[in-house]
Amino acid sequence: METTGPNAPDLSDYLGLLRRQWWLVVLGCGLGIGAAFAATQVMPKTYESVTSVLVQPAGQDTNVAGGRTKGDINLDTEAQLVASTQIAVGAAELLRAGDPPDVLAKGVSVTVPPNTAVLEITYQAADPARAQAGSHAFAEAYLRNREASAQAGIDAQISALTAKVKQLNQNLAQINSKLSGLSDGSASRPSLESQRSTNQSQLNSLSGKLNDLTTETVSAGKIISDAQLPTTPSKPNKKLNLATGAMLGLLLGLSIAVVRERLDRRVRAAGDVERVARVPVLAELTIASGPHLDEIFQPYAAGGRTFNRLRNEVLASLRTEDRVVVVSGASRGVASTLVAANLAAAMARSGSEVVLLGAHLPDSLVDAAPLARLFGVGATPGLGDVLTGKVPLRAAVQRAPRVPSLRVVTTGGTGSAGGLLQSQALRQALAQLRRRDWYIVIDAPSTASSADAQSLARLADAAILTVELRRTRRPEVVDAVAQLTRVGTPLLGTVVIPRLTPGAETQHGDDEADFNLDDDGPDFDDLRDLDESGDVTRARDVPRARPRATVDDSGDLSAAGINVAGGLRNRTAHPRAKHEPDPDTAVLRRLDNDTLRDMDRAANNGQHTAS
Repeated sequence: METTGPNAPDLSDYLGLLRRQWWLVVLGCGLGIGAAFAATQVMPKTYESVTSVLVQPAGQDTNVAGGRTKGDINLDTEAQLVASTQIAVGAAELLRAGDPPDVLAKGVSVTVPPNTAVLEITYQAADPARAQAGSHAFAEAYLRNREASAQAGIDAQISALTAKVKQLNQNLAQINSKLSGLSDGSASRPSLESQRSTNQSQLNSLSGKLNDLTTETVSAGKIISDAQLPTTPSKPNKKLNLATGAMLGLLLGLSIAVVRERLDRRVRAAGDVERVARVPVLAELTIASGPHLDEIFQPYAAGGRTFNRLRNEVLASLRTEDRVVVVSGASRGVASTLVAANLAAAMARSGSEVVLLGAHLPDSLVDAAPLARLFGVGATPGLGDVLTGKVPLRAAVQRAPRVPSLRVVTTGGTGSAGGLLQSQALRQALAQLRRRDWYIVIDAPSTASSADAQSLARLADAAILTVELRRTRRPEVVDAVAQLTRVGTPLLGTVVIPRLTPGAETQHGDDEADFNLDDDGPDFDDLRDLDESGDVTRARDVPRARPRATVDDSGDLSAAGINVAGGLRNRTAHPRAKHEPDPDTAVLRRLDNDTLRDMDRAANNGQHTAS
């Protein structure tokens, strides 16, 4: 199978990123808002006050052709005049402030509302009262300057008209003097009378204009809305700053989330497996599938239905002669053991004879004897004891309670089998089991821990890869797929399960205790249904009696003939209380490294015997 690089992320990937890294986004927004709030508190405050002035025509007001404003006055020009030095000088006189006019002019701004003859004069200052006084002072100085300019224009017109009237009066006096010296029949008299009439008309007209100008009242404009004392600062804008801080914090949080997501190589969802390794996901187990993930799921529970579908897909993918399926994990842990055990149980419930072969040595003492805990069988003897030649294969095969078609071969009580998974002894054991036409499910070590998974996959007919979310890394998945496919074994797909916490890996509920300890059913812990040739013995030859042993105060582990200080013996024949812990499991959980070494030495000295 050829693996390619990952596909481009889609919307679901970004939504998943937000779902996983939401706290970084929220933290970034919070930090941005907090920083904006702190900056707003230390920024200098600026107050604004506005005075509205209605501008009226006065004097020689004209509008520039093509100007933005219509009417007799060009308000854009008037707005520029408000901020001029001349008006600033007048405002400084009104304010009686020590600031120079050019400094005062920096605090004023003028706007012209559309379709109006109004100027809105805004003044900014660090003090509310100063902002109010400054706005009013500039408005008042502008109106005074405008009135003064208009009055000056009128006075100039009056002066010109007065001079013209004086000249006309002089001309008229000269004409009247000439007419008084002429006779009535003089030829010059009609011309002089015409000149007198013209001058008189002009004089009357200019006198009327002069009279109008002298009686005209100058009104350049008025304040229609005086400046008010501001109660809140206009700068800094608290809402704008907080919104800006939130946006910047959001960008910061998203950036950190993206970087953290890129640095985090763990598999987060089933879609990551298909996208990274291009391997189909056969089944996905969710946390809601059962109370504990370290259990054999009931057939009609959510987890049981998931493994029933997985069984159907596996059986449909196998050829008629295919019998061996290896289940390995892409990362360390007991995830593959959980999948292999439930798959074997689901296949056995369909009526097929199934053997579950435990070849996955525990990574730690916490994981010791997982198959024994899951099915309630003896932890020893197991595959390690078979491969080291301590017991025959038939002595290690145990029937699982409540699943008569399922046989279990645990990993055994020795830690020296790790180097024997590639030996001829394992091939012979598999050959014996193949002759019975049984399905064989091998719980293999993870591809991340050793090369044993590759060796076991080479002996199998199909392989399944287990991916543990939030623990398995994407490079581990790619490497596992490459390892399993290079040996030529068909990789059916992957099974994705949630991350197994240490509590979930060792917890047992009441239902599991009832499942493992069934007083009504026969005890198959010591079943030996294989003879030395690998054939099944007849039913009448199978011993029906339970092995009896007792737990004494010495705590010796005599299930495998091994004496361990603080250990235990085989379970007693009489049933335990419902909530009483399994003594074998309890001791296995307490074993330390020295005890395990003692167990290996005892086994190598020939003290390990089949029960």
